[in-house]
Parts: sequence; structure tokens; C-alpha cells
Amino acid sequence: MLATLPHTSLLQWQRRTALHLFVGYSAYYLCRSNLAIVAPLLIREFGGQGLNKEVLGQIASVGVLFYAGGKVVNGVLGDFLGGKKVFLLGMIGAVVATVVFGLGQGLAVFFGAWAVNRLVQSMGWAGLVKTTANWFSYHSYGRIMALLSLSYLVGDIVAKLLLGQLLAAGLSWRGLFMVAAAILAAVALINWYRLPSSPESVGVPAPPASPVNVFTASGATPTEPASLAALLRPYFRSKSFLLMLVLSFGLTALRESLSFWLPLYLVEAAHFSEGAASQYSALYSLCGMLSILGAGYASDRWLRGQRGPLIGGACVLLLPVLLAMAQPTTNSLLPLILLSLAGLLLLGPYSFLAGAMSLDVGGRQGAATASGLVDAVGYVGGTGALWLTGALAEYYGWSYTFLALAVVAAASAGAALVFYRTQERHAA
Repeated sequence: MLATLPHTSLLQWQRRTALHLFVGYSAYYLCRSNLAIVAPLLIREFGGQGLNKEVLGQIASVGVLFYAGGKVVNGVLGDFLGGKKVFLLGMIGAVVATVVFGLGQGLAVFFGAWAVNRLVQSMGWAGLVKTTANWFSYHSYGRIMALLSLSYLVGDIVAKLLLGQLLAAGLSWRGLFMVAAAILAAVALINWYRLPSSPESVGVPAPPASPVNVFTASGATPTEPASLAALLRPYFRSKSFLLMLVLSFGLTALRESLSFWLPLYLVEAAHFSEGAASQYSALYSLCGMLSILGAGYASDRWLRGQRGPLIGGACVLLLPVLLAMAQPTTNSLLPLILLSLAGLLLLGPYSFLAGAMSLDVGGRQGAATASGLVDAVGYVGGTGALWLTGALAEYYGWSYTFLALAVVAAASAGAALVFYRTQERHAA
């Protein structure tokens, strides 16, 4: 659907691609954040059928499991089918699943529709990463993926503000689901016409991919894999990639635990009200946005594409922050400073794993698969960490929770050091 424009430069096409990917992935969150927004209305309407907070949590948990599994499958599909196709298929699937949920009348439909929704939504990031690998030079992987990583934060914020305003205006939860689906469908249509899939599709030269990705190391350079075995085998023979999986497990465990428990921590340990705790916990995400942009810029401009030193340094600095959070406090300001520092130190390095580092290791041929595998292993770590930290907080208190997270941070720092010394330093 795209025609070559004779006076359009590679830079102009890159800007256009980045804009459509950012808006497109942000729009996914209209059909992802909507369940949390309408949760009180669902419980009120279907409480008589057994829908309570526990069951709603089960629906959300099933969705996470399907999302994690979909990361692997759809990462592979992204490398075989192409980034744009998978990006759009995920949008269309999310629209259909959201409409089905909005028309649902019972728990079985809610479970099924939400599971399918999260499964197809895992196509979004795979498509984004594959398209980015096609369009951007390895010299700018850190910066472009930092920018695009902001889309999931911006999307969540915009979805909650917009859909919350519609509820406040009197729209029913079913109407809200239909509006969310309609907006995402409109964004999908725009991307179908306007998102370029690759430089070759519009007649401009492709920028260079990472010279040290697992495929160029084996002598293979095409943009599409020859077979499933040819796609997967290099990853599991790569020490660099296996270390990335270890880092993803640890950093995702830290991110998921802090994101989920910080509001409750502020209520129980810092003695804020529920409303104030919810608002102040946003400092973690706001500082995380600065972290993502700063880490991407620093790794490209100052560290020549090396990510290990930033990850290791951030984890080391995170240790005293977590240890301080493990201490009882009567100071209401200190917990806010600590959670802000946690977001500033953690979220930028975390964004490397399924972003710039997946592009580094996968190149144009396998970036979507790399990000899918990295994310899937990370979600395993996140799921286990949520269970463990919840149990520690319930039976032993917040001190043991943050001590456990400090141990994870220390182990992640060690893995980052090994990654740098054995992989990045030699490559540089």
C-alpha cells in the first residue's frame, strides 16, 4: 500500500516508521488496560455468578500465561512473516477479542476472550522489534528502542485517562470495550496504509545490522530465516544470548515485584492512604521513563553499544536502595525517594533486554524471536517473584521482601559483569 516517494530520505522514512510503531503499540493498551479499569463494574454486575476479586485475578493470571507463551510463538512468526504483518494481526485479533469480551454474559466467555486477547497482543512487541530491526542501524539501537519502549508507559497512562473519563461520563463497561476496540481498529487501518515494512519495500537502502549478531557469526545474512531450526539453533549455541536470558529472569523479577507491590508497601509500611499511595507510586514509572531514555542514549553514545556495564552498575546501585526499603521508617518522604530511585535505576536497563539487546543479538533475521524468548523467560521470573514476594510480605513482613529482592539484584549484577567480560569487552 506504500509507494516510493522519490525525494524521501532514509531518515524521513525512519521517523515515519518510529511514529507509527509508537502510536500503534500505545494503542494496544486501550484493549489491555481496560480490564483493570472496569473491574469494579464487572464485580458489581456478575458477583452473583461468582465473579469476585479472586476470580478476576485468575482471569488476569490466565491472560499473563497466554501472553508469555505467545511471546515465543509470535516472536518466531514475526521473523517468518515479517514485522508489519504480525503487528497488524495482533491489533486485529485484539479488536475481535475485546468485542467478544464486551458482548460476554458469563465467566467462561471472560476467561476465553481475555486469554485470546493477551495471546494475540503478544504479537505487538514482536512486530515492533522486527520492523525496527529492518529500519534502523545498530549504532542507534539503544536510542530508538528507548524511545519505542516509552510507548507501553504512555499507552497505559493514556488508556487509563481516556477510558476513565468515559466511565465518569456515564458510559457502560460494555460501551467502553467497544470504544477501545474501535480506536484500536482505526489505528490498525492507518498502520496498514502508512507503516512501511522495510527499506526495500519503498526503495531506500537498508541500514547496517549488528555485525556480531548470532546469524552473521555463522555466515548467514538474509532478513528471513531459512527454517525453524536455522532460526533457533544459533541462539542456544550463543553464550551471549543465554546470559541475556539469565539477566531477563532477574530484572523482570525485580520490575514485576516493585511495580505490583509498591502501592501496598506505601500503605502498610509508609502509612499513606490508599489514594495517595496509588498516586505516589506513579513516581516509579515517571522516573523509569527518564531512565529508559537516558540508558538508551548513554549506551549508544558513550559505551559504543555495550549494555552490560549499565545493567551491572544499575544493579549495584539498586542494592542499597532495596536494603533501605527493608528498614522500618517513620519518615513519609524517604519511601518516595527510594521508590523513585528504584525506577530510575531499574527500568532503563530492563528495557535493553527485549529491545536493544535483542536487536544486537538477532539482527534483521532473528530479532523478533530473540525478544520473544527473552520476554518469555523474564515473565517466568516475574511470576515466581510475585508469588515469593507476596508470601514473604504476608508471613514475614516487608523487610524480608526487599531483602529477597536485594539478593536478586546482586545476582543480576554478577550476571551483567560476566556478560560484559565474556561477550561485550571482546566484541568491542
